[in-house]
Amino acid sequence: MSDVLDEVLARAGALVGAWEREDCGVLAVKDFCRYAAALNDLDYVRRARAREAAGEEVVAPALFLAGTMSWQDGPAEDDLRPDGLAARESPCTRGLPVRQVHGGQSVRLARAPVAGTRVTASRALMSADRRRGRGGDFVLLGVTTRFTAPDGAELMAMDETIVVLEAP
Repeated sequence: MSDVLDEVLARAGALVGAWEREDCGVLAVKDFCRYAAALNDLDYVRRARAREAAGEEVVAPALFLAGTMSWQDGPAEDDLRPDGLAARESPCTRGLPVRQVHGGQSVRLARAPVAGTRVTASRALMSADRRRGRGGDFVLLGVTTRFTAPDGAELMAMDETIVVLEAP
């Protein structure tokens, strides 16, 4: 048994089900187009800019919310963990000698987000389970993020699994 993984589980017990809210700000066509350009979807960029110029509603690319890693400017490189994750993306592990990888993600699309909409992200640790694999013990953290509009309507929900391993 790993004392480090026991500590991850103990910390998780205090966090499971505790929702944190973050104001993601108002969605902008510019951000939609940057995302689409990063995916080399230049047709989306042209369509979005044409709709914007015509005063029409511009809908975000389908996975825009899930693909946005942070709603802030981002942490400085010195503030990243050795595995490249920001502390916020690493529930229960601050200061512990662990490494983490994302173990998967499922996305539920609801109402399409449109430019001009203020979005709130609510995030909670939903589960923490110890497992054993060929390489030894690890912890699976289940995290859910829900994106909502000001009227409370869900735009998208995302379930992620984070695999926590003791650092070598």
